[in-house]
Amino acid sequence: MLINIMTKAFDFFKKETVFSISLILAIISCFFVKPSINYFYYINGDTILLLLVIMFFVEILKNLSVFERLVRKLLTKIRNTRELSLVLIFTCFLSSIFITNDVSLIIFVPFTILALKKVDRIDLAIITVSLQTIAANVGCMVLPIGAPHNIVMYTVSDISFVSFFLLLLPYILVSLVFLAVSSLFIPKNEIVLPQMDKITFNSENFFKRVVLGIDYYLLLTFIALFILIGNLENIPIFYSLFTQWIAGNEVIWGILASQVISNVPAAILLSGFSANYEAIIIGINIGGFGTLIASMANLISYKILVREHSEFKIKYLKIFTILNVILLIILVGVYIFI
Repeated sequence: MLINIMTKAFDFFKKETVFSISLILAIISCFFVKPSINYFYYINGDTILLLLVIMFFVEILKNLSVFERLVRKLLTKIRNTRELSLVLIFTCFLSSIFITNDVSLIIFVPFTILALKKVDRIDLAIITVSLQTIAANVGCMVLPIGAPHNIVMYTVSDISFVSFFLLLLPYILVSLVFLAVSSLFIPKNEIVLPQMDKITFNSENFFKRVVLGIDYYLLLTFIALFILIGNLENIPIFYSLFTQWIAGNEVIWGILASQVISNVPAAILLSGFSANYEAIIIGINIGGFGTLIASMANLISYKILVREHSEFKIKYLKIFTILNVILLIILVGVYIFI
């Protein structure tokens, strides 16, 4: 009996690794901050609701075969695999400028998986989705409305759109060069279109398929992280540490904090301890690259891909981390140079 429970628990941990780790860390933090009604205030309900609505909408589009139709139209205009990946990558860059990095990935990662399946090159999903995630995190730097962490900083700093853009422009340009160079590692093979059946719509159990298709563990991951972050802010040793060390070191703290708690909570946390908003903006945007947890957007693309292809989990983490750490080091170099 016990062995069976442990086996199931281990299988669940392998399947939902990010959620499991987030939940464990959140539970550990509860031993330092007594659970109370205040826990509910930790959770950003608007973020959770927005993600739920978007995922619901995307599932409807998938079940209505909207993605299928768009993919087929796209594939008739693409000549090779590198060209296909480039279109998918830079679509994420452009769309994240206006609809945020999170929403961009929720929409276009499933689209990418479907497109690569159609040309029998799902093996390219790892590098393509990795670069898509980076592209979305780069695109969200263009305008302060491109990501939750920038919206937070824009509202507290009173920095103009133009000043915000110019502040991050060097990092945007260098990141775009990095994306272009990285895309050269994608093979340039001719695309062979398979024989495609006529698209039909199956209305049977439509609503049930939509509801069951939503990744609720992703929502629970966000909730667990909000609780963890809220508790960290209320642990005296962390409060004292931040008070003493943040002033004058906003960029480095923005980068380091983002790697551990992601850049949205890092923005909220650091802006409460320092008024050097420009430095915080640079830190949390550079800090969005690096670990899987550095940006909530990183978690979203990972979860979508691994849910469809669990066999890619380890390899994706390796490729994603290597690319992100390289870009993070380069952008830190840019900061030091300028």
